[in-house]
Amino acid sequence: MQLMKWNPARDIFGWRHNLDSFFDDFFYPSRKSALDQGQWNWNPAVDIYEEKDSIVIKAEMPGVSKEGITVDLKGRVLTLKGERSADNETKEEKFYRRERVYGKFERAFTLPAEVDPDAVKAEYTDGVLKITVPKPESHKPKQITVH
Repeated sequence: MQLMKWNPARDIFGWRHNLDSFFDDFFYPSRKSALDQGQWNWNPAVDIYEEKDSIVIKAEMPGVSKEGITVDLKGRVLTLKGERSADNETKEEKFYRRERVYGKFERAFTLPAEVDPDAVKAEYTDGVLKITVPKPESHKPKQITVH
């Protein structure tokens, strides 16, 4: 056993790190090491923005196969589902660090109005899923001519 010299600065400033870790563990459990938590569910990062005639949803899904992604539209709710599988080539005891997250995910988004499911387009390129949802005619801006 090695003795460590007492450092009062470590005790004074260490409480902030401990408090941050406590809140991170509660609100962001996926940030913990996979060795501590095992495998858990994860959610891909998503950007949602509006264009002139559509709403676009872009989701980062690196490591997810195209066939493993499901996009459902029911009423106004658009749901993304899928799974990212772990590589089992390396045995657990050979890992020095494991930070990548694996498992199933599911995200649901409420659209501003019901849309025609046949008009929704989804493209998957380089680990990014792009879903284009056309706006219904009632939600598109209309130009009114002044007479």
